[in-house]
Amino acid sequence: MRVGDSRWLRIGIVGTLISLLSACESFNRPQAPAALNSRYNDEQPTLSGDGRWLALVSNRNNNSHILLYDLRGKLFVNLPGLNQSDVIVENPSLSRTGRYLVYISSIQGRPDIALYDRATQRAELLTLGYRSWVRNPQISPDGRYVVFETAKRGQWDIEVLDRGPLIELDIPDGTPVNP
Repeated sequence: MRVGDSRWLRIGIVGTLISLLSACESFNRPQAPAALNSRYNDEQPTLSGDGRWLALVSNRNNNSHILLYDLRGKLFVNLPGLNQSDVIVENPSLSRTGRYLVYISSIQGRPDIALYDRATQRAELLTLGYRSWVRNPQISPDGRYVVFETAKRGQWDIEVLDRGPLIELDIPDGTPVNP
């Protein structure tokens, strides 16, 4: 073997090792969710009123997120603007066609009821400034009412939040939401 040949052999070995190491790194990198019942903790499932959508809380991508699964298409749907790395989310509930999703959003340990609208891709806190602990939110099929438990009087009671007559209701005929 000539001196120049051994140099190329070393370069080839180093290149192969770098390729193998980068392949290992990408293997361990969290991937986008692909299917239900993965190696991750998937919990707190809820179905939309029309039975098409499944929302759940998962620890995929090393953080607790709400995921939305289309049971008809058998795929996860992107929810831009919903999951943030510094917010703990839990207890999702879906309206009739899955347009509206309510959930608990905890920032620095303080739970609030939040609502995500898939049509506008925006989330809003419904109990911002609320002076009591809240848990277990549920949204009505049409998206107008949100009920939840509150410890406002020193015990757990039920509160009904009316979003008002002027909101755009979840369409009962199943017309698709334009995400």
